[in-house]
Amino acid sequence: MKRENVPVANQPTAGRLDPAVVKIAIILIVGGLAPLFDTTIMNVALNSLSSDLHAPISTIQWVMTGYLLALGMIIPITGWAAGRLGNKRMWMMGLALFLMGSILSALSWNIASLITFRVLQGLGGGIMIPMLTTMIMQAAGGRKLGSLMSIISLPALLGPILGPVFGGIIVNDLSWRWIFYVNVPICIAALILAWIGLPADQPAQQKQKLDVIGFVLLSPALVALLYSLGQVGSQGGFAKWDVCVPLIIGAVLLIAFIVYALTTRSAPLVDLRLFRIRSFTGASVLLFLTGLATYGAMLLLPLYYQQICGKSVLTAGFMLIPQGVGSLLSRGWAGKLSDSRGPRLVVLLSSALCVIGTLPFALAGPHTNSFLLAAALIVRGIGLSGANIAVMSSAFQGLRKEEIPHASTATRIAQQLGGAFGAAVFAVILDHQLTAHGVSGITAQSSAFDNTFWWSIGFIALAFIFAFLLPREKRERAL
Repeated sequence: MKRENVPVANQPTAGRLDPAVVKIAIILIVGGLAPLFDTTIMNVALNSLSSDLHAPISTIQWVMTGYLLALGMIIPITGWAAGRLGNKRMWMMGLALFLMGSILSALSWNIASLITFRVLQGLGGGIMIPMLTTMIMQAAGGRKLGSLMSIISLPALLGPILGPVFGGIIVNDLSWRWIFYVNVPICIAALILAWIGLPADQPAQQKQKLDVIGFVLLSPALVALLYSLGQVGSQGGFAKWDVCVPLIIGAVLLIAFIVYALTTRSAPLVDLRLFRIRSFTGASVLLFLTGLATYGAMLLLPLYYQQICGKSVLTAGFMLIPQGVGSLLSRGWAGKLSDSRGPRLVVLLSSALCVIGTLPFALAGPHTNSFLLAAALIVRGIGLSGANIAVMSSAFQGLRKEEIPHASTATRIAQQLGGAFGAAVFAVILDHQLTAHGVSGITAQSSAFDNTFWWSIGFIALAFIFAFLLPREKRERAL
């Protein structure tokens, strides 16, 4: 039976955000900056790591892969662990693990030690990211979610855009080890702020047993799927054993978990009954699509500026800053409009802006005006940010307090898989387009990029369909 979000009578929605909730959000954002920037900064340093540690790129890639697999493995049990230990303790534990992993990664003496310590970092990041959402949503009590998402989504929006810029500066002027050292002051400051400023909370009185069967099914499923999608680019497509085998294993385990979670009489690791709520289902699909659009662009846009426009890695990073500017510009209106008029309108408007901002790249050539492309990136950033804010606020509307950890886990998994799928699919599409057009001339390469951006627009257009699963009007309910 479907459960729809029901408006609450006499619920205060006007006025400013609760200062206590804003305080919690700011404290959590400080800590959330470290893992969200770390992933994108690392992309720039892979060649330096290969040179300094005397390892091939295929081995160096495990610095990224190990981190993402550890992150995917730990996310499903964060909700259960928070119920046992309390939110504040879990948040500080994630910070401590990430801090320890950062210090040890900076001190790595060979590639094996670096990969090991990056796994430790990934475990910390996998705890922190869903906990950030859980804690702020529970503190908000179901009110002003759009305005809150405009605050807490800032690191997630700027990380993929500014991360490569910071990484390029560090690699050009400092050692690659500083990519990890920069996390140290952030994590220490976040630990102090969390210790002093986050309200103490108690673990759940009725401690839920760990759903061992669910964990054995879901965590390996995510690891296998993320590993498979991560191999697509290096293997040149999906039709490779290194891609197909883990992809099939991951899909089978995921289906098995879905069947188990919907039929078990005990409390499942992730409560899939949330998907009976139409708006939550729509939000989860849209989060997959926003992850796809964001991380697919992280692959296409830098390559376009480097291969077609002839820019350096660092210059290409700087040329992506307008998209970050656009993300900042959308934060105020998207959250407020989502709170006052409902998320559906915001997603439809934002998707249209994202299409408009991507269109110039689908029509661009080697000599397209840089200012035109910068303006397009601003529009694209506004669209991506606005859609993400509205969708995230919609995902948590009307949920009970005990449902929020499950929703945080499910939405994070959707974003993670969407990002991995986006990077993998666009790598294959671009490779096929380059092969079809021939790579000998710049005009042919430009046409290959144009066609790939058209595919990107097609994926973005799917958001117009799933947006109609979201509430047309504002829905709130006290938790």
